[in-house]
Amino acid sequence: MTGDWRMDRIGAALRGENPTVLRRLESGFAVIGDVQFLPGYSVLLADEPGIQRLSDLPKARRLSFLSDMDQLGEAVEYVCRRLDPDFRRVNLEILGNTDPFLHAHVWPRFEWEPAELVGKPVWLYPGDRWSDKEFRLGPQHDVLRDGIGNELDRLRSMG
Repeated sequence: MTGDWRMDRIGAALRGENPTVLRRLESGFAVIGDVQFLPGYSVLLADEPGIQRLSDLPKARRLSFLSDMDQLGEAVEYVCRRLDPDFRRVNLEILGNTDPFLHAHVWPRFEWEPAELVGKPVWLYPGDRWSDKEFRLGPQHDVLRDGIGNELDRLRSMG
């Protein structure tokens, strides 16, 4: 492995060196998030490192990316609903304000979230949620990883 895969997430995925990859999809990579304060958080990474925004893609590739985002969202929803009775919904976002590559966030939302945050964007969570070791991706998330990956396989087999 060359350096820290986090510095080139897409390149690392293309080289098979990104440990967060769940599955290769038509337009990119479904990955599980580095942080899991909302268990099941996943990201769709476009497979073209130079692409910064959805509008940089030709129309057919845009539709493919959006279809993959929908598929990842459905897989996260299915698995989170099965694993947590307090699952509420999935939020899908394409932002691009921080990382200069096309990606989509898939955020599961739950009834147990703090009342002052449950109806607001995830980005309003306190900074410690993003950096606390307690929420880092680890072996304790293998059930989520396997579940989301297997559900993606099932959805793709359905066409």
